[in-house]
Amino acid sequence: MNATAASFQFPRAGLAGLKDNWRADLLAGFQIFLIALPLCLGIAMASQFPPMAGIIAAMVGGLLISRINGSYVTISGPAAGLIVVTLGAVDTLGGGDPVAAYHRTLAVIVCAGMLQAVICFLRIGRLMALVPASVVEGMLAAIGVIIMAKQFYVMIGVKPEGELLESIAAIPGSLLKMNPEIAAIGLSGLALLILWEIIRPRVKLMEWIPAPIVVVSLGLVMGALFDLDHHHKYSWHSTFYEVGPESLLPVPQSFWDGFAFPDFSMIGTGAFWIAVISVCLVSTLETLLSAAAIDKLDPYQRQSDLNKDGAALGIGSSISGAIGGLPMISEIVRSSANIRFGARTGWANFFHAAFLLVFVALFPSLIHEIPKAALGALLVFTGYKLASPRQFLSVWEIGKEQLFLFVFTIFAVLATDLLIGVGLGVVAKIVLHVLRGVNFKQLFKIAYHIDQPDAHTYHVRIDGAAIFSNFLALKSALTNLPQQKNIVFDLSRTEFIDHTVMDFIHEFCRDYEKHGCTCIINGLESHETASDHPLAARRRRSLNHLGALFLSSVLNKTTKSNAGSRERR
Repeated sequence: MNATAASFQFPRAGLAGLKDNWRADLLAGFQIFLIALPLCLGIAMASQFPPMAGIIAAMVGGLLISRINGSYVTISGPAAGLIVVTLGAVDTLGGGDPVAAYHRTLAVIVCAGMLQAVICFLRIGRLMALVPASVVEGMLAAIGVIIMAKQFYVMIGVKPEGELLESIAAIPGSLLKMNPEIAAIGLSGLALLILWEIIRPRVKLMEWIPAPIVVVSLGLVMGALFDLDHHHKYSWHSTFYEVGPESLLPVPQSFWDGFAFPDFSMIGTGAFWIAVISVCLVSTLETLLSAAAIDKLDPYQRQSDLNKDGAALGIGSSISGAIGGLPMISEIVRSSANIRFGARTGWANFFHAAFLLVFVALFPSLIHEIPKAALGALLVFTGYKLASPRQFLSVWEIGKEQLFLFVFTIFAVLATDLLIGVGLGVVAKIVLHVLRGVNFKQLFKIAYHIDQPDAHTYHVRIDGAAIFSNFLALKSALTNLPQQKNIVFDLSRTEFIDHTVMDFIHEFCRDYEKHGCTCIINGLESHETASDHPLAARRRRSLNHLGALFLSSVLNKTTKSNAGSRERR
C-alpha cells in the first residue's frame, strides 16, 4: 500500500466522523468561508445574477450535497469556470429584460443539473473523456480570457464597448477613461493579490490569511473613504466623474428576499436547450476533473466515487436553480485550500456553508458595502490564473501538437461560443490524427488483448492506435480488472499513442500501485516521442528506422570491441 495512505487510518464518515474530527473540520470550514464569501458574490455579479445567488449555491452545496456526494474533502459551490455559460444563457434568453433573463436562466440551471445527474447516475460521464485534455485546458483558458476581458471594465469603472473581441481590443484605450476612485479600489486589490501570491510562500502566517477577504476588507475601507454610499461628483485632471451606491453590491435587506424561482416559459425553444447543454457540459467536465485532482492532494489517498459525486452535484445545481442560485461544481481552488487548512471529512464543506448562512442572515448590510471593483479585481486575477503564461508553457512542454490544439480551442471559443469552440477543438484533434497516419477505422475502435499468464498477473497488449476517441473500451476493461494483481502493459505493437491515453495509463498505474501491486509498461523504447515530456504522444518507429538503429548499435559494439582489442595488445 502507498506509504502515505498506510501511515494513517481513514477518518470515519457520517456522524462518527463529525464526532472525531469536528475541531479540524470547523477550523477549515471557517477558513474556506472567508475565501468563499467574496468569490461567491463576485461570480454571481459576473454572471449578471443577484449577489445572493452565489451564496445560495454554496449553501445548498455545503448544507445538503456534502451529505450525499461521493467525495471527501471537496468544497461545493459556484465556480469561475461556469460564469461564461451562465452569462451566455442570460444574454440569449433575456430579450433585453434582465429580470426575465435571470428567472429563465434559473430554469436552464434546473434542467442542466437534472441532465448532469442522469448522465452520472447512468455512469456515462466517462464520455467526457472524449474531450481531449488539451481541448479542455484550452476551453478553461478561453473562459479565463473572457472573465478578464469583462471584469477588467468593472475593476476600473468603465462600461465595456461592443462584442467580446471588440471589448478585448478596447482594453488599452479604456485605461484613459477609467474612473479614478473605482480604479483605485480595483487596481489596489489586484496589486495586493499579485503581491500576496509572491510573498505567501515565504511567510507561513500568510498561508492562514485568505487573500480574497483581505482584498474585500481593503475595498470596504476605501469605499468608506470615497463615500460610495452617496452620489457625488468630483474632478480629476479637469475631467468630472460621478460615483454612488451603484458602485456597491445590490443586496436585499432581508435574507429571505434573496430567493427566487425559475421561469420555464422558453423550455420549448432551441436556445434554451443549447444553454442547458452548455451548462451541463462545463459543470460535468469541471466536477469530474476537480474531484479527481483533489483525490491526488488528499493526505489519506481516498478515492472519490466520481459518478456519485457528479450526480449529487447535478441534483445540487437543480435545487440551487429552483430557489434562485447558480449552478455548482466541486471547486478546485477552495477544495485544495480546504486540504491545506487541515480538513478531514465532508463536514468542512458543511461548516463553510453554515458560516455563510449565518453571515448573510445577520450582516446583509455589510455585504452591501462591498465595492464591485474589489470583486472585479478578484475575478480578473482568477481569470488570469486560468489563462496564465504558465498554462501555455506546461502545454508546450508536452508537445507542439498539444500547444496547437490548446491555442486553437482558445481562439475557437472566443470567436464562436463555448460549445462550438470545444467541438471544433475535438474535430481538429481527429484531423491531426488522420494526418499523422492513424487508420480511419481505428479512430473510434481500439484493438487490445488482455491475457492472464499466471494467477497473479494480467498482460495487456494494445495494437494499432490508442487515442482519445477510441480508448473508452480499454478504460472500462481495465477498471473491471480485480485488485491485488500485477499488470504488464505491452505497447510494442502500438503504432500511435496520444497524450490523453498516455496520461490515462500513467494515472491508472499510479492509482493501481497504491494497493501494493505493480504496473509495468513495456515497449515504449520502440517509439519516438513528440517531446521530452513523459506523457507526450508517441509513434512507433518504422521498420527501416528500427533497422538503422539496430545496425548502428551493432557497429558501435564492434567498434568498441576492436578498440578494446587494440588496447589489450
